[in-house]
Formats: sequence, structure tokens, C-alpha cells
Amino acid sequence: MNSSTTLAELAVTHPAAARVFYRHRLDFCCGGRRPLADVCRERHLDADSILAAIEAEDPVASDGVRWDQAPLDTLVQHIVSTYHDRLRRQIPELLVMARKVEMRHADKPACPRGLAAHLEGMETAVFDHLQKEEQILFPLIVSGQGALAASPVHVMELEHEHHGEDLQTVRQLTGDLEPPAYACTTWRALYLGLQQLEQELMQHIHLENNVLFRRALGA
Repeated sequence: MNSSTTLAELAVTHPAAARVFYRHRLDFCCGGRRPLADVCRERHLDADSILAAIEAEDPVASDGVRWDQAPLDTLVQHIVSTYHDRLRRQIPELLVMARKVEMRHADKPACPRGLAAHLEGMETAVFDHLQKEEQILFPLIVSGQGALAASPVHVMELEHEHHGEDLQTVRQLTGDLEPPAYACTTWRALYLGLQQLEQELMQHIHLENNVLFRRALGA
């Protein structure tokens, strides 16, 4: 493990690294195929300190599983049951809270105006994406025909980039997910839920882009 290793590879071979990267706002999913040293140089971070934090991170705090070594069907089942199913619950719940906050606190300067509409768009895009993976791409991979999936994989990776852009928009609309001092319980719960959504969606995209798709295509 050294600073010339890409963020994606570090997150694959050291599962707890994802938590360190998330804390430092380092993109290890869509932008993960870059050396740690290059990314840290741009962000004015010390690469050696990041590596030390990865070494010190409690592996139990992550799922600790080397998904690059698990059977593909097991990995697909994990992605669907852990991330797809949760997204289908999370986003509607967050949307309900966003509508309440915007309605009740419209006169407040820090009100996240436009957040509910943005989450509605995310819900449509994400749910459509999940359906395409579950009905087309994942069955192709599990059946051993992943080498034929280059075109749908490319489409899914482009959509992942759009999901990442949507997460950035969420941060812009919410003041970097920092509730004001006068925020009510629902407002604070909304921002905590959005942080969880961001962290889990990044881990989800990482597992697909950097593990599942690469293995399926033999890359």
C-alpha cells in the first residue's frame, strides 16, 4: 500500500479505506481510478497521513469483506439486498422530510429551497437505474456472460457520474449538509439521512464500478 496506488484499488483491497476517503471527501467511486498521491496533491492533503489513517481504521467498522474475492453472484446479491433495497426506502423517506422542511421553514434564510424537487428527480433517475441493473445487466453477469456487457456497463457508469453530480447538488442546496443552529428535529434528521445516503451511494457505486464491472469484463 503506497501513494501511487489508486483510490479505487485501496478501497478494494482495504475495505476500511472507504470510510477514511469519505471523511476527507475523496471521490473513490466515480473518480477513484487515480493515484492517491495525485488526488492528495490537488486537495492539499498529506498522502502518508491518509495511508496511516487507513492502517489505523478499525476493519470491523466496515463490512471487512474483500468483495474482489467473493463469487460474482454473492456480490450481486449483496449489492441488491444492501444498497438497492435500502435506496428504495431511503429516498422516499428523505423526500417526505424535505417537503416538510421547505414548507414549514420557507421564511428561514438557510431553508434548502429546491431540495425536494431535486430529490424527486434523483428518485426517478436512481429507481430507473436500479431497474435496468436488476433486469438486464446483473442477470447477464450472473449467467457468466459479463464479457458481453461492455455497452450496458458503460451506460451504468455514465449514470453513476450523474448520481455523483446529484450528490454535489444536494450539498450546494443544503449548505454542505450543515443544519443551522435553529434547525428543528426534522431538519436535522433530514441532513443526517442525506449524509448516510451520500456515504452509502458512494460505497455502492464503488462496488459496481471498481469491483463488479471490472471483474465481469475481465479488466
